[in-house]
Amino acid sequence: MVKRHLLMMGIRASFHSIAAVLVAGVIVIAMYLSQNAGSQNLNDAVSDVEGGGSGSGCNLYEGKWVFDNESYPLYKEEGCRFMSDQLACEKFGRKDLSYKFWRWQPHRCDLPRFNGTKLLERLRNKRMVYVGDSLNRGQWVSMVCLVGSAITNPKLMYMHNNGSNLITFKALEYNATIEFYWAPLLVESNSDDPTYHRLPDRVVRIQSIEKHARHWTDSDILVFNSYLWWKRPHIQALWGSFEKSEDGIYKEVEMERAYEMALRTWSQWLELHIRRNTTRLFFISMSPTHERAEEWGGEMNKSCYGETERIRREGYRGKGSDPEMMRAVENVIGELRTRGVEVEMINITQMSEYRKDGHPSIYRKQWEPLKEDQMLDPDSYSDCIHWCLPGVPDVWNQLLYAFLLKD
Repeated sequence: MVKRHLLMMGIRASFHSIAAVLVAGVIVIAMYLSQNAGSQNLNDAVSDVEGGGSGSGCNLYEGKWVFDNESYPLYKEEGCRFMSDQLACEKFGRKDLSYKFWRWQPHRCDLPRFNGTKLLERLRNKRMVYVGDSLNRGQWVSMVCLVGSAITNPKLMYMHNNGSNLITFKALEYNATIEFYWAPLLVESNSDDPTYHRLPDRVVRIQSIEKHARHWTDSDILVFNSYLWWKRPHIQALWGSFEKSEDGIYKEVEMERAYEMALRTWSQWLELHIRRNTTRLFFISMSPTHERAEEWGGEMNKSCYGETERIRREGYRGKGSDPEMMRAVENVIGELRTRGVEVEMINITQMSEYRKDGHPSIYRKQWEPLKEDQMLDPDSYSDCIHWCLPGVPDVWNQLLYAFLLKD
């Protein structure tokens, strides 16, 4: 009887051990499948973006803004020691702060939540450079704030700006460098001074880029943009040098043609100098403006000033965005791919079109003292081009993060 009892206890113990092993196995498999499914979802999504949105995944660029005041913003304005006064809207008096709490939700998948530590690991011993105008600089500030919030010891990060076109952020623990290089037209121009550049009469050396490009040559990741500085009917092109301008040839060129020529100079430089197997290349599409309220059904002669709601009409496109310029970029990038140089175009245009509420308007540092008539008319000096931070550019960086995470 005792032996039978002991035998039964042994059988029960064995059964429970086997059951525990099976349960543990099921949990491990479930976790693996869940992680794999999430990774596959991201891979499908990114692959579908690369293929133009026609695959089995989703298009990361098609979606809607969802209010989320629990997990957003991803960092605090006052907590980012590298914040720009051009973008610090709360600091300069903005009271409505709802612009901070919007999350981009693609229709058929999820955009990966930004993880600063994970990105810094990807950037370990690497150099990432944003190249372009003040909108690209805003995206760079966003990225520095995002990764800076993941570094708990302030002594392990620093910013270096010696007054040149290049500003450097360094994460010492990771030996990771994230930089911004001021080149608003990509090619050489008379607007290349990072401080004194607001020139109404622009002159570009359409076929000259080496002066800028020599500062990017050894980068591991390059993020380009160039758009708003080209927005004029014609632009003055110079064949020659600025040092000997009297010997040069000047010609008025239609903007679209000049833009395309500059992009081809940029693409030829990439083809000749980039390490194709190791360097990641990105081009950020045009950032829309919201300077005319009548375009979204508002009052005439009004702007983004006072706007606190997003545009709800799906597919909305304002006149500040130029489809022809976007197609020019797509064509040049397509030609580069046929020559073995991969450039990802990150399409931030449509998602940003909806966010008329996200601009600084009057809530920013003013570079010049305001006149009395301006102070009486806030719309006259509202900045409806750049973006408040935290805000829309954080999502642009989430898209960039999704591509970097994939690899």
